[in-house]
Amino acid sequence: MVVRVVRNAARGTARTSARAAAGGALAGLLALAVTGCGLLTTGSGTPAAPAAGSPPAASSAAGAVPVKPDPAVLAALPARLEADGTTVTVGDPAAPRTVHIYEDPRCPVCKAFETAAGPQLAALAEAGDVKLRYTLASFLDENLKGSGSKRAANALRASVEAGTGAFATYHELLYANQPQEQVDGFTDAYLLELAGKVRGLRGAAFDTAVRRQSYARFVTASEEAFVKSGATGTPYVKIDDTAVSQDDLQKLFDPVSFAALLRGAGIGG
Repeated sequence: MVVRVVRNAARGTARTSARAAAGGALAGLLALAVTGCGLLTTGSGTPAAPAAGSPPAASSAAGAVPVKPDPAVLAALPARLEADGTTVTVGDPAAPRTVHIYEDPRCPVCKAFETAAGPQLAALAEAGDVKLRYTLASFLDENLKGSGSKRAANALRASVEAGTGAFATYHELLYANQPQEQVDGFTDAYLLELAGKVRGLRGAAFDTAVRRQSYARFVTASEEAFVKSGATGTPYVKIDDTAVSQDDLQKLFDPVSFAALLRGAGIGG
């Protein structure tokens, strides 16, 4: 099935989510909901059948199940804010290869990507093969109303200051426990509740940053960086400086296919 993303022109700028997930029962064909993240259609222009309820889960056409992230691997990953003031780098900054990920915390398709690809990316970063770079978008707050994307991005930025492992672990937890897209459930209370599951994250500095939106300027600048990046939606992934093509979008949501995509780029065994 050939897929394409129809742009959702909110704020006069086309910003959508690339809605793709492989369904094992349908031999890897995509079935995705029409929501604030955008509209996926078939090559003929016919809208894909809406999924019921929650966002699609990623699974392999061959029956592979995504591997859960290793908490020890996540806990070993350092994070830092780059000089541009918007990019968060996870792993060794000197790693030879880069995977740059553009995400909106409310986007259920970003959750599908993280479910499928997150564990192997973390393992590659822990091994020193790649560094992971994140740009956090928040356009869904305007598309769907609310402030959950901004609040989650602010909390993620605050977690960078908590030391090794905090951002990577918290980032994984936010997507694993993501509220439904329309609910706008990333409240301060919920963000702090999840942070309580990350060793060493809760404390006066972090809690205050969450409650007071201390990194609001970072959130705004990150959304602007996303808009200026040329990203056509979320998740948007670059391997080094090359964006994953439209033809390869499905591979982002299947762990086996994603591993093959990385190997094709010379990353992984």
